[in-house]
Amino acid sequence: MSAETFQLPLAAAEIYESEFVPAIFAEWAPLLVGMAGVGPGQAVLDVACGTGIVARVAADHIGTEGVVGVDLNEAMLTVARRVRPELEWRRADALALPFHAESFDTVLCQMALMFFPDRPRAVAEMARVTRAGGRVGLVVPAAIEDQPAYRLLVDIVREHAGQDGTSLLDTYWSCGDLAGLRRLVEGAGLRPDGLRTHIGTARFGSPDELVTTEVEGTPLAERISAETYRRIRRDAREALRPFIADDGTLHAPLHGHVLIATKAS
Repeated sequence: MSAETFQLPLAAAEIYESEFVPAIFAEWAPLLVGMAGVGPGQAVLDVACGTGIVARVAADHIGTEGVVGVDLNEAMLTVARRVRPELEWRRADALALPFHAESFDTVLCQMALMFFPDRPRAVAEMARVTRAGGRVGLVVPAAIEDQPAYRLLVDIVREHAGQDGTSLLDTYWSCGDLAGLRRLVEGAGLRPDGLRTHIGTARFGSPDELVTTEVEGTPLAERISAETYRRIRRDAREALRPFIADDGTLHAPLHGHVLIATKAS
């Protein structure tokens, strides 16, 4: 199966920033930046930055100088520039980063590796632009078998939307094998020296809000009918009931891996 490129219109990028970032990604960015040892004076690259949460957290640690975010999706960059106009945002393909070798002290990639059509090449590019002794940091979701709530949602989408719709959600979990992740970074000449499996929480106002974000914040919205959307929403309300807190909000466990690797000096 070919990887999803996950191109989004501006409206979906706005949903990504307003819903996905506070519900999910804002929890992981400080963990990645901290484990990678981002510090003052470093040049930091956020690869496939989306709307820029990792670059923003890095800039909050070390200042805006030397922090760059790149993404292939112009809509994501439009939102990133609106939110933090003082940072450098560039449109770029992770498979051909537009930087000289050894340009950055730290290269980070959060929740995006699974969407690259050639993952070994993407990691090799990250390694190429990292200085000797520098670090590459990756965050990926764990395998779907380790996701008690999202596994239920994927099953519902598969039932109602078929393989074309499910391929989007399946892609999320496709880098969850730790042995495979280690081989990937070692193949790029990097030495894995930090690994943490973290159980985060995807927080939404309700199961409906989770479904809305997953459908309308991704290309899935363009692949399903209104009736299919209604059925997914209906079934998710029931299936995700065990993850609803007393106040009615949804707290879905999200297992993920943070891997830090060093480039040989």
